Amino acid sequence: MTALPPARKLVEVSPAELTARLPEALALYVNAMRYPRGTAEQRAPMWMAHMTREGWRCVLALDEDDELVGIGYGYHGASGQWWHEQVRHGLTLVSGPAAAQEWMSDYFELTELHVLPSAQGAGIGEALLRELLAGVSSPRVLLSTPEGTSRAWKLYRRVGFVDVLRHYQFTGDPRPFAVLGRELPVD
Repeated sequence: MTALPPARKLVEVSPAELTARLPEALALYVNAMRYPRGTAEQRAPMWMAHMTREGWRCVLALDEDDELVGIGYGYHGASGQWWHEQVRHGLTLVSGPAAAQEWMSDYFELTELHVLPSAQGAGIGEALLRELLAGVSSPRVLLSTPEGTSRAWKLYRRVGFVDVLRHYQFTGDPRPFAVLGRELPVD
């Protein structure tokens, strides 16, 4: 288990355990991403579907009262998954089929990593990231994040993520995203 600031702990949870805390987890997600209120209800079915994917792992950061302050989860990326197909298409257009094949053949998709805004800046995000990726058997990890200078962006750079695809617009979202990746394990 990775060390956290005092009175906090990391816990790997099963799909059933996350399901039991899903309203709390989605509230954290909406708060951290500054999404509108109805977003949690829209995302719940997607998160439930993600829990059934091969290699799904989830780590929670809890405070001294076992309240959720952070969450990270992901799974083995595969052909036919929406994100996989979007990124493969973009990477093929920009860098060619060989680059797409190299990055997308065997990877862990870091789907969500969020920390409550009031708890950010204390190392919780990095601890979650390291703990989550420590149990991954894939040789690389990929993620997408809005481009910018957020704490998340700085965290990914500090931990060694590199550009895989920049200025990408996913279907249905006008914001520019970066797809970042790195080889595993994270030292």
